Amino acid sequence: MDTPSPSSSSSSSPFDLVSSALGKYIPRGGASAAAGASGAPGEDTARVRVHPNPAAGLQEQILGAVNLDRELRITRSNLDAPVFAGLEVVTGSPFVDLLPPWDIPTVTRRLRQVLETGEAHVARVQRLRRADGSELVVSMSILSAAAPQEGLTVSLIAMARRLHLYAAETAIGTSLDIGETAQSLAESLLAWGDVAAIDLDFAVWTGEGVTEHGQGRIRLRRAALVPDRVWPEGYVTPGDDLPKDASHLLSQAIRRDDAAQAIVIPDRKSIERVLGSPKLVRALVPSDRSAGVACIPLVLDGSPPVVLGVAEVWRRADRPFNDSELLDLQELVARTSHHVDLARQHQREHTQVLALQRRLLPRTGGDTVETASVYQPATPDSAGVGGDWFNSFPLPDGRTALVVGDVVGHGLGAAATMGQLSMEARALLSAGLAPDEVLEHLDKTVTMLDDAESGLAAGYSALGSTCCIAVYDPVSHRVALSSAGHLPPILVLPDGRAGPLAVRPHPGLGAEFALREPFGVHTFAAPPGSLLALYTDGLVEDPAVPIDEGIGRLADAVSTVHPWDVLEEAARWVVSGLSPLRGRDDVTLLLARMIGYRKGDTATWRLPARDDAAARARTLVSALLREWHTRDDTRDRVLLLVSELVTNAVRFAGGPITVRLIRAGHGLLCEVGDTGNGRPRLGRGELLDDGGRGLHVVHRLTARWGVRWTDTGKVVWAVVGR
Repeated sequence: MDTPSPSSSSSSSPFDLVSSALGKYIPRGGASAAAGASGAPGEDTARVRVHPNPAAGLQEQILGAVNLDRELRITRSNLDAPVFAGLEVVTGSPFVDLLPPWDIPTVTRRLRQVLETGEAHVARVQRLRRADGSELVVSMSILSAAAPQEGLTVSLIAMARRLHLYAAETAIGTSLDIGETAQSLAESLLAWGDVAAIDLDFAVWTGEGVTEHGQGRIRLRRAALVPDRVWPEGYVTPGDDLPKDASHLLSQAIRRDDAAQAIVIPDRKSIERVLGSPKLVRALVPSDRSAGVACIPLVLDGSPPVVLGVAEVWRRADRPFNDSELLDLQELVARTSHHVDLARQHQREHTQVLALQRRLLPRTGGDTVETASVYQPATPDSAGVGGDWFNSFPLPDGRTALVVGDVVGHGLGAAATMGQLSMEARALLSAGLAPDEVLEHLDKTVTMLDDAESGLAAGYSALGSTCCIAVYDPVSHRVALSSAGHLPPILVLPDGRAGPLAVRPHPGLGAEFALREPFGVHTFAAPPGSLLALYTDGLVEDPAVPIDEGIGRLADAVSTVHPWDVLEEAARWVVSGLSPLRGRDDVTLLLARMIGYRKGDTATWRLPARDDAAARARTLVSALLREWHTRDDTRDRVLLLVSELVTNAVRFAGGPITVRLIRAGHGLLCEVGDTGNGRPRLGRGELLDDGGRGLHVVHRLTARWGVRWTDTGKVVWAVVGR
């Protein structure tokens, strides 16, 4: 089958498109023999035929294409140009037969990934093995074959010297991740050797500042190593620090006469003499076949220049480096050193933003709730540090708050807004406000953040942020929950039943006035052993499935968490099983396992609001404290405290009075509830002023005290140390 002409409009497969688009580069009559489609699989006609002399006046063909079936076997090929001479491309043979043995696992994985996902793998430097044992460096792209065909099209561009330098620099500059940048540089350097490694100064790897000081004491860490293979024990692989002696030797070798210079150690005997130790030989020399190495410094221009690290290219004994190749290596490394420094600067900024986010996301639970959380940014760079936030913290009155929110957008602005909302929510919940009241305040805050002077002027809008707040009472084992535009939490009961809570939908924070309505409170039972999952939409959203199906998948996953599973491991397992490989949004999951107080650690009494209520309360509490074997001095303080709180409730509030005592940790929590809605205040009473003296007594007797409001009134609580 002849290769289609450039004007053909019927070509639909990537193979045909590549061939037709490059018709002027193909010698006349050569493509038909290369296609190999007319012969039966395995016949000699399927073997690539090399033309020794291209047609006069035509440029040398540097691009070819190979079609593969789903078993990764060759079905068609177009590699008949002289540059591809020696490649044994036979119809029906596995494509991996063209690869060096150590590259087969990595390339096979990439081929199958494109088959499964349909996402192209573009422009990776790859070496192909010729029949005579030599190798050809190409830029390889993997594309899905067009329907109705199945399989893949692999395009190969033979890398001429200048083209290779240009392509390598372009590929290296596409990422701001320091690991990916080092990996791209190492893959490009592999065109000149058998093994390439990038060793960076530890300060570069961590994003710290790099100066000319202390270069003689440079500490190197391996950032990249190609090809991907199983290395012998003791050899330094990515993430490992080079031995101290090796770092010192390399830094001394490349810094001669106060200038960074490339060096070549030509043979194995010289390498062993320079390293001087079998341990260093095992750490740095890739294999017995590696006999020579070129070490090229990564230098940051300046006065004086600063060495960022060392690039190493290793070769076999039968392939010594010549001057031209060494110049090419130096040119490529010199062109790309600034990309490494840009990645270092980005790493520093990324670390700073992450530090800010972690500081704004405390993850501490109370004694009555076990919590575990996972935060996974959409991308590994600082742009992926976004506005997903979560918090779990004990409230002063013994309850526990669980909060999850999502601020629209990514970056420092979203992280700062998230921090402001998170801290405000914590302060308001600690002050005793109910979840719906906290959301009302956050709604006003978002509106103020988005006004013309503060929000829009900064180019950032907080409108549409979502938030879900749950407060767990460890005595009643009930949860009060309010939501502002957030997806419903998942509740797993101790008997294994699981599903999303039926939370009334509400617009996000900062909605238009016409859409605003009071925030609702959903109250439900959460017996000890229950599991509550709060999350953000990045965990369940998938363009291919409805959102309800994504929530259902999460419910199924959380329901498999066993009561004695380690919660941190369970949270990571749930996220790894549900989150997409290439997420477009941050992923957040907060799991809370309800524990509560034991029945014997709490007691509740309801008393009528009469003059003898204080005396009755003292009698009941005194009997319980003796049963708990409380110390005499603690019992006296608790009795005085309960007496003062009940007296104030009878005097200023009325209605039935509830007295609750909780044995928690190292203290006793006393609560007195009434039907009044006035806020008790600690005033500066005079010596003979009777009003407010009860609160002064409470203040002196307790470690802390406060007020929270309920649907029927308020509760004054106080903690006394045991």
